[in-house]
Amino acid sequence: MTRPYYHGTLGRPPIHPIRLFKMMLIGYLYGIHSERQLEQEIKTDVAYRWFLGLGLTDPVPDHSTISYNRNVRFKGSTIFQDIFDEVVRLAIRHNMVGGRVLITDSTHIQANANKNRSSMQVVTETPLEYLKELETAINQERERHGKKPLPPVKNETIEKKLRVSNTDPESGFMKRKGKPEGFYYLDHRTVDHKFNLITDVHVTPGNVNDSTVYIERLQRQIDTFDFHNTLEAVALDSGYMTPYICKKTSEMGIFSVIATRNAPTAEGTIPKEEFSYDPQQDAYICPNGSKLTYHTTNRNGYKEYMSNPDLCGQCPLLDSCTSSKNRKRKIQRHVWEGFKERVEANYRSSSGQILYKLRCKTVERSFADAKVLHGLRISRLRGREKVQEQALMTAIVQNIKKIARHLAKLFSRTNGNSPYILILSILDFRGKYVFLHRKSITSTV
Repeated sequence: MTRPYYHGTLGRPPIHPIRLFKMMLIGYLYGIHSERQLEQEIKTDVAYRWFLGLGLTDPVPDHSTISYNRNVRFKGSTIFQDIFDEVVRLAIRHNMVGGRVLITDSTHIQANANKNRSSMQVVTETPLEYLKELETAINQERERHGKKPLPPVKNETIEKKLRVSNTDPESGFMKRKGKPEGFYYLDHRTVDHKFNLITDVHVTPGNVNDSTVYIERLQRQIDTFDFHNTLEAVALDSGYMTPYICKKTSEMGIFSVIATRNAPTAEGTIPKEEFSYDPQQDAYICPNGSKLTYHTTNRNGYKEYMSNPDLCGQCPLLDSCTSSKNRKRKIQRHVWEGFKERVEANYRSSSGQILYKLRCKTVERSFADAKVLHGLRISRLRGREKVQEQALMTAIVQNIKKIARHLAKLFSRTNGNSPYILILSILDFRGKYVFLHRKSITSTV
């Protein structure tokens, strides 16, 4: 994988890239944040030297070599993502990834930035791809009701005024209810339910919504690991409950389980759930039996249904239904609301409840392990690309630990609890899995 980044003839012979990556694995495995400290630890630890193939008198590669590889040789490459994908494929070959149920969530990583050193800046963003699909659905709905289609949006970019860090401009200022306030990154992670193996890691600024990148990352996993014929269900929290995600997962034939979140209503107002939708008439029926007919479809993709003010003026529920001066009640329904209602039904089913409870045992546990044992709570470096590298290396270490434990259990079942066999399987210098015996080393499939 790294051969294209090295020159074949020029320069001195390089330090073997496997040795460099194994040095990084030691740092992430034991939570050693500083590469200088990592170099010193390897110098004095015999086990580390043995793992790296170094003798007691061999020099340890300088810490600056790792920094050079990250900042120069591998900058802008996909090498860390490629290694992560290969470890997942290794787990698939050992039947540790079922590919049937994928569970996704995100966690915040504190950016290496001072929240008091920031400025308000106008940031230009590109509209999301799904907006084009939504615009087509809106115009189709308007034409079906005899209304003119909306003109296309002229501006291809969106300008927003955001708080930007002076230290790490690529991080995002996060301000959510129940979350810490400051500059953070988000680690969007997906795990397979079978052995809790991590199948995808993607880092975004902390002010990006969880649902923004989900469909793209889900499709990448399906294509990369060939989950086309195996993926049956996904489990997500309420942050992913959007009509677009419900629509796409339903079209993929996936049983989506997403926690529901009731929309806030004014105090003393009858909630939308009390109104029943009649698909035959394309209208809502209020608790008193009156009909709310279609009025228009706005640019955000919501169909608006309005009541008859003459009937509402005589309704005994008027005071608890609306405070509008024109005595009208308005209800909005998304053009993809049918997919959302289907997903809500999945969540309320017995199978959906069982799947949703897997979150605390899988992805939440994976985040806890990454933060407590491997230092993912705080970003070591600055910039989204480098935080992505940290998240990928942390996930690689977590997956390798699970694979090693699984292989050790399989080997102990086959050979018994013999005192002549070490309990752990390891990676030798050639990158192959071996089991260590007291008298000999034998390769395993």
